[in-house]
Amino acid sequence: MGQMANRSGNRMVVEGAIAAGCRFFSGYPITPASEIYQLMTERLPQRGDVAIGAPDEITALCYAVGASLRGFKAMTATSGPGWCLMIETVQYAIMTETPVVIALVQRLGPSTGGATQGAQGDILLAEFASSGGYTIPVFCPSNPLECYELTVHAFNWAEKLRTPVILLSDKEVGMTSESIDLSELGPLPVAEREKFDPSKRPDPQAFLPYFFAQSEDVPAFSPLGAGYKVTITGSAHNKLGQLKKNDPATLELLAHLQKKIDRHRAEIALAKADLEPGAEALVISFGITARAAREAARMARERRQKVSLLQLLTLFPVPEREITRCLDGSRRVIVAEENLTGQYRGLIRHLLGDREVIGVNKIGGMITPREILSAAIPMNSKRAAHFSGGKQTYGNDRSGA
Repeated sequence: MGQMANRSGNRMVVEGAIAAGCRFFSGYPITPASEIYQLMTERLPQRGDVAIGAPDEITALCYAVGASLRGFKAMTATSGPGWCLMIETVQYAIMTETPVVIALVQRLGPSTGGATQGAQGDILLAEFASSGGYTIPVFCPSNPLECYELTVHAFNWAEKLRTPVILLSDKEVGMTSESIDLSELGPLPVAEREKFDPSKRPDPQAFLPYFFAQSEDVPAFSPLGAGYKVTITGSAHNKLGQLKKNDPATLELLAHLQKKIDRHRAEIALAKADLEPGAEALVISFGITARAAREAARMARERRQKVSLLQLLTLFPVPEREITRCLDGSRRVIVAEENLTGQYRGLIRHLLGDREVIGVNKIGGMITPREILSAAIPMNSKRAAHFSGGKQTYGNDRSGA
């Protein structure tokens, strides 16, 4: 017997953050992320750490960035409307190479949207929040156990790469409580940012807060107040933090912000593949919709229809190798996501070659296994008619263009 407990995804995000060594949280309550705010403001002070309720979302992320610059592992949590307000500070964290984790629990948009309606509509907004188009690692859980594990991964990569990292959840994953086996939560490695070691520098007084030998390297960190001059600016700067526009050193640093992410693409990429030999259909999904996709694959196999499944745990950087290695033999690729336009499908369309690409998209409710199954099995087959009543139950755009 395992150690069974009833846990929500949001609660397991909190447990994962604490396990990863989070010592500072600042936030502003917003549905469906409020449980993270509530639990972090309870748990962290009990441990002698800091949790602050901010007057708004802009301030919440600014507090977290400031705490991280002081050396604390820091986090905030929000949903779509709050995320829109945080975007300028996210860019600041990218430019200043400040580790911070943002739990983004999606709800129906746009604007205030539907506070208690789930969605997967913030995919593009999460990844392309930065002017300049710099990549931010984005992890996407589908259940409470993955919420725990991916929160730890999010902190680890934030620390290793000195970058903001997003945990992209949604209302259904975050707020739904379910029975889980806590014994499955094995110990996970916990990473720390590399600290500046003056003994490794010829002139320890000449501290460069953004120094790297190779463009893909990550600068060693010295917290504010540790005895070294650390220049912090959101403007384009060189390795010393000086504002130098369009000089080679500044342009090298700007390229470095992307290259340090690209260097670790293979390590960041996480996915779960369930491949059926001889399957002509591959279903790609993530988050809450991945659970419907798993059930759709099970239903198909019960009826001797072969359907393969790829659940993406990492959305960005796009796990191209994981996607392309699962394509062998597939004539159709179904991408299921709870938004209107097939946001992720459009991003990966170029990887799928000349295969038929079908989007299963809707808002206002979760995508069902039957809707995915109807897309995975050709509509002119008798089996497809059996599953769907001969009606097309998925989005009309089959091209993915």
